[in-house]
Amino acid sequence: MCGRFVVANVASELVGVLRVDVEADELPPPSYNIAPTSSVAIVLDSVKSEPPVRRLEAARWGLVPGWAKDVKVGARAFNARSEEVEDKPMFRNALIKRRAVIPASGYYEWKTTEAGKTPHYIHPADGSPLFFAGLYEWWKDPARADDDPARWVLSCTILTRDAIGRLGSIHDRMPLFMDPDFADAWLDPTTENVGDVLDAAIDAAPDMAETLDDHVVSSEVGNVRNDSPALIEPVE
Repeated sequence: MCGRFVVANVASELVGVLRVDVEADELPPPSYNIAPTSSVAIVLDSVKSEPPVRRLEAARWGLVPGWAKDVKVGARAFNARSEEVEDKPMFRNALIKRRAVIPASGYYEWKTTEAGKTPHYIHPADGSPLFFAGLYEWWKDPARADDDPARWVLSCTILTRDAIGRLGSIHDRMPLFMDPDFADAWLDPTTENVGDVLDAAIDAAPDMAETLDDHVVSSEVGNVRNDSPALIEPVE
């Protein structure tokens, strides 16, 4: 499960290796405590362009499928189990044509012990960006007029898989990490063997997980109103 993450730099600074063609005019600012329903930056290949144009866009975190009656549906769909997305109606159509990569500096996970839950900050040891495999959808708000620019809501979800190694000792799930080699095929809306790309990404994720560091951080991260660099600092 990935329920909080960090983008410590402007998102456009994190995606150089993904070769973004177009950046949205308004992107979310850096944040040290991103929670579901927040606006996050995502990378996608536009399905309406030939060839596809790679875009960096702002999206609501929590997938809202086109058939949803209310945007609130997304509040419970901020993660998607990678082993289930091909079968789940909530995610199946997005997997076929609307795949995304979500850049991050790191993420938080809570380890449960007899003493309670302890938050850990998990991040690349060398300070490089993380890329989470994701899905996106467009949802039209039926309560808004057709000429209202806000009638379309772009939303996303982060894929997860079984955690391994040291990360598995913190939590039983981890994000599906994706390196640039997989990102091109993952983002390409014309990719036919999506299942093969997904399986390859799942298989490669453990290798990337082994390059991550973690440390205990303050319990203040549990309050979404707290948002400062102090949240990722180690505590005893």
